[in-house]
Amino acid sequence: MHRRLGRSKERFAVLAMSRKFMTRILGALLATALSVLVLVCMGFAGAYQYLAPEIPDAASLRDVKSQLPLRVYTRDGRLLAQIGEQRRIPVAFDEIPPVVIDAFLAAEDARFFAHPGVDWQSLVRALIANVSAGGVREGGGTITMQLARNTVLTSEKTLRRKLKEVFLAMRLEREFSKQEILTLYLNRIFLGQRAYGIGAASEVYFDKSVHDLTVAEAALIAGLPRSPSLDNPVASVERAHDRRTYVLRRMLELGKIDQARHDAALDEPISSRLHGPIIEIDAPYLAEMVRAEMVREHGPDALTAGYQVFTTLDSRLQQAANAATWRTILEYERRHGYRGPLERIDPAQLGNADTLNRLFKRHPRRGSLWPAVVTAVADRSAQLILRNGSAITLDWDGLSWARPVIDPLKDAFGPNPKTAGEILAAGDVVYVEPLPESAYRLGQVPAVSGALVALDPNDGAIISLVGGFDFGSSKYNRVVQARRQPGSAFKPFLYSAALERGFTPATLVNDAPIVLPGGGGAEGDEEWRPQNITRKFYGPTPMREGLVRSRNLVSIRLLRGAGIGFALKHIANFGFGPQSLPANLTLALGTGQVTPLEMARGFAVFANGGALVTPYFIQSVQDSDGNELFQAAPARACGLCDFEAAAESAAAVAADLAAVPDDVPASVSVTPEDPAAAASTGVEARAPQAISPANAFVMTDMMTDVIQRGTGQRAAAALKRKDIAGKTGTTSDRRDTWFVGFNADIAAAVWLGFDQERSLGENEEGGKTALPMWIYFMQEALRDKPEHRQPEPPGVVRSWVSRESGAPMRAGAPGALFETFLEQYAPQPGMGGFGDDGVGAETLEPSAADESIF
Repeated sequence: MHRRLGRSKERFAVLAMSRKFMTRILGALLATALSVLVLVCMGFAGAYQYLAPEIPDAASLRDVKSQLPLRVYTRDGRLLAQIGEQRRIPVAFDEIPPVVIDAFLAAEDARFFAHPGVDWQSLVRALIANVSAGGVREGGGTITMQLARNTVLTSEKTLRRKLKEVFLAMRLEREFSKQEILTLYLNRIFLGQRAYGIGAASEVYFDKSVHDLTVAEAALIAGLPRSPSLDNPVASVERAHDRRTYVLRRMLELGKIDQARHDAALDEPISSRLHGPIIEIDAPYLAEMVRAEMVREHGPDALTAGYQVFTTLDSRLQQAANAATWRTILEYERRHGYRGPLERIDPAQLGNADTLNRLFKRHPRRGSLWPAVVTAVADRSAQLILRNGSAITLDWDGLSWARPVIDPLKDAFGPNPKTAGEILAAGDVVYVEPLPESAYRLGQVPAVSGALVALDPNDGAIISLVGGFDFGSSKYNRVVQARRQPGSAFKPFLYSAALERGFTPATLVNDAPIVLPGGGGAEGDEEWRPQNITRKFYGPTPMREGLVRSRNLVSIRLLRGAGIGFALKHIANFGFGPQSLPANLTLALGTGQVTPLEMARGFAVFANGGALVTPYFIQSVQDSDGNELFQAAPARACGLCDFEAAAESAAAVAADLAAVPDDVPASVSVTPEDPAAAASTGVEARAPQAISPANAFVMTDMMTDVIQRGTGQRAAAALKRKDIAGKTGTTSDRRDTWFVGFNADIAAAVWLGFDQERSLGENEEGGKTALPMWIYFMQEALRDKPEHRQPEPPGVVRSWVSRESGAPMRAGAPGALFETFLEQYAPQPGMGGFGDDGVGAETLEPSAADESIF
């Protein structure tokens, strides 16, 4: 009994000691835990104090502004560009359907409404995973933390950034309700394809508003935040499908949808295309001009404020300009040989879809050319596959042009091919040109460049503009950036000056050799012996014929006769700056530097009756709500609306010119001031008169002859009209080719040449190389349009003169010509021509003037 009691006492003692020991252990552990907790709290407090200055103010997140791209339209309302990196359409919380909220919470933060902004369970799990992985692999972020990170913090994976994210998330939870946080998140999160927020994503991927989304669509969008650039359906249908499947499974597990809705959503097909506005008109060069102008006027916000810009482009004429430019450039390319395929792949890879996809991404569409891969070659045909998987055939008509290029710089070619195998092989990656009736022709990305611009001559509106063959290949806008020599296309401005100095279309000018020391007045010591393009001389030539046949020696003598100083001042009235007007005799041959837009503007003066209009391309600007912010009010040409006012303006110009000496230094600026803007009274502004209506009429009459029987007569045969006028241009060594032409409704300039200047080839010149582009464009521009040229104004007279001497003659007499004159310079009995009394060579100083009369 006593033993039992003793053993019991011993047990009680041991138990008591064990309890005391355990109590001490637990106390120590609790103390340690409390110490660690205190240290952690102190560490967090210290980190907060240290990082607080770097943590943004939560209130800065409240304002979610709409970010809509800049949209650019033609004047008839067709979309030609949508510009802007971001697309954002804010939605209020009560506009977000429950299925969207359920999908995002299931995918990103199932405990969103339970945690205080930081889900400590997720953070601990992420910490363990990161320690195990030896680096940062998981974030454990909540929706609140994502909002903090994606809006005001960086996405770097460092402890410092993570702590700032936690502190800002906790601050957000204190200042905002859960509904406000969720709304901010759903409006700001990046969801791929430039879409920020569910409003934009709904339109981009499904072409609908957010409240119309189905379960499957909501789940697909909710699956994007993890990797929006890779998981969206446009980038990868497979990845988008996998993420949607995951979100639907989570929604089912959380009880947000039942099995039936889950299965139905899982079976819903996924579209892989972008929705929203479709670019209707190809005009990227002008779209870039609009972008630059809008940013200049409104700052960077111009690309996200939803502005709508209506340009002056005519959609039909822009399409015609594109087609004309592409066609002409490719015609030139075919005349100058085939440079071979872009690359060649192993024919065994032709069935590999991934290989073909990568290949087509490397070679996108260029202008009118489509990329294709050769799959088989027959004797005189080849089979190819296009990007969309379509199989096409190139027959011999589409291949036979492709003689090989031996040396492009020397324009040297191999023999004409006899079989398709000499041109193509299976695995060749090439470009093809679609033709009517589903046919195709072998093409190549052009080495040559071209440009076209057309104006309404009455107010300067740019109605079509093509700055190159393909904007994706080169954003260099040759219409406004390429300054090139215009060659003979510049001569009409000189001839206009000569008319004001008393020359007439019937004046005889000697087309004979001239030897001028010092390069005709330009820098250099060598003698200058200018030539006609034919290398021939034709003796006494009526001024009209000198323009029609583009005789260089006639132009030089006209410039010397008119006086360089007078000519510079007169030509400047057409809007050309000093860089376009060399103050020496080379001006007669178009050696200045001009752009196609400047040439079109200058010829518009002839087209509208003598007024200088200012080109413009923005008709109106509206804000995102459709309120008009700007409406163009261009100064318009008088035309013949008021002969008296035009005559007074022209008289003032003539009086100003009369005071100009014959020669002025090259450094003197003779550019007239730009036309004034519309008056605040609302009265339509009138463009200043550059030349008299009579001068414009006589020059147009002469340039009509260029079309009907001169260097531009291909246009007369193709267009079969009497109201078109213009001038060809070819520069030295055939580096640049031009044609600028007009009627009373449209003035258009075209240019073709190499960006890195070199010869276009021995037989290339304005009438053959550039003129076809103008013809192709004008065939559409003037289709079904009645003939229209300015009516004859006061100050113009017509009389019979001798074709041989220019002297007055009796009507109907042999050799008599019915010619057009400025009234004040109409020929009188005894008048003849201007030039030398012989046709042999002579040596003259650049400042001297011919005085002998025929």
